[in-house]
Amino acid sequence: MLDGLAEIINEIAGIPVEEVRMGARFNEDLELDSLSMVEVVVAAEERFDLRMPDEDVVGVRTVREAVDYMINAPSHRRR
Repeated sequence: MLDGLAEIINEIAGIPVEEVRMGARFNEDLELDSLSMVEVVVAAEERFDLRMPDEDVVGVRTVREAVDYMINAPSHRRR
């Protein structure tokens, strides 16, 4: 899941895949703005066949939190 998310971030923001580490913070370390984050969420929903409600995504600050959320949120999968 980390590799897929890293590829998405690379495609959207041009950040090298190797810089997208579990402890990286989206805003501070990867310097993703809010528009880029929306694009990342939409792309992740499509790639991983997930639905990530805005209220859940707002609190996600790090790559680890995003990966954990995607792994542990089966109730949010599209039907």
